[in-house]
Amino acid sequence: MKLSYAALLLSACAAGASAFSPATPPSSATTAVDRLVLNAEATAAPAKSSDESTTHKDPLLIRAALGQKTERPPVWMMRQAGRHMKVYRDLCKDYKTFRERSEIPDVAVEISLQPWRAYQTDGCILFSDILTPLPGMGVEFDIDEKVGPVVEPMRTWDSIKKMHLIDPSEAAPFVSQALRTLRDEVTPETAVLGFVGCPYTLATYLVEGKTSKEYLEIKKMAFSEPKLLHAILKNLAESIAEYALFQIESGAQLIQIFDSWAGHLSPRDYDTFAAPYQKMVLDAIKAKHPDVPTVVYIKHSGALVERMAGTGVDVVSLDWTVDMAEGRDRIAAGRAKAGLEGRGGVQGNLDPGVLFGSHETIKERAEEILKKAGPVGHVMNLGHGIEAATPEENAAFFIETVRNYRHDADE
Repeated sequence: MKLSYAALLLSACAAGASAFSPATPPSSATTAVDRLVLNAEATAAPAKSSDESTTHKDPLLIRAALGQKTERPPVWMMRQAGRHMKVYRDLCKDYKTFRERSEIPDVAVEISLQPWRAYQTDGCILFSDILTPLPGMGVEFDIDEKVGPVVEPMRTWDSIKKMHLIDPSEAAPFVSQALRTLRDEVTPETAVLGFVGCPYTLATYLVEGKTSKEYLEIKKMAFSEPKLLHAILKNLAESIAEYALFQIESGAQLIQIFDSWAGHLSPRDYDTFAAPYQKMVLDAIKAKHPDVPTVVYIKHSGALVERMAGTGVDVVSLDWTVDMAEGRDRIAAGRAKAGLEGRGGVQGNLDPGVLFGSHETIKERAEEILKKAGPVGHVMNLGHGIEAATPEENAAFFIETVRNYRHDADE
């Protein structure tokens, strides 16, 4: 499938509008297993918990990300919308490509709401992809359902001439529409979350042409023609900053930046090729929206925790390879070394594999992390995205466990 999507999206939007009516008031609560999206039956939003005051200005998750003490730890899951849910798999029968599902606003909204309805997560993250803004920068891509993202490799100075600064409102109006609808749909206690890919991780796709295990092509460029790689990274950082601001102005209350593949870099190379461009994005957000919290996630980032904290991000999302108590101390140390005030926030970090265990194991492991994280500045999450084969009842039990947890019981 090649990349001229305009006609497809126009026709599919009309179909999507009739298939989904997210603005319709829900009538009854159903589980994820029971709900079939395309039968046009109304579904229920999570009820407000009796101990969650509606007098707070910001949602629970936002207050935690900003370092405020909260009445309970907030929780959501990376990749919470998607393949582990039957309702999503049913929807895929009618919307067969990822780009249809993420670029038709009503469909993206429905998918974003599915885990929020089913699990009562404290965050509702936009269903999208880190590559979504690339066409607006002059870089076309496709997503092969088996191979993953596919991009024409960019490895010469001539190849990057086509790159230009994004105009997000022109390139991704569907993102704005979906975020605005989500803000209308979720309860005031729920945070609507946006996200972007960081320049280094996006550059891996541009240079490699697809996903990779070793990332040899981008490392060849880094060590043989670093000026070319820096030019690509700078172009990406400028556009990603604009895209992040666009999401905030469309309703996102928090931005998570994913530099997933920066964990393949040595600390020295992280300082050279990843951190400066993360900081460009973060600084742009804080310059215009200083009160919007930011989160950074890197897979296999155990060697980089202090460096991640030193970028000035509000919250470091730890993967499961880092002990939570040690991670909190390392984040504080990284911030102090960079001259930043406060200990900083933390997100995570349950091993997604734990969700294949018994309920007793899930509860014990989750509560261990909650105790080590403490009552201030912690957003509970997984240490990576939820696995596609995860039983829905176990995901629901994890969320319920966290929502029922109170730190005052530890005192």
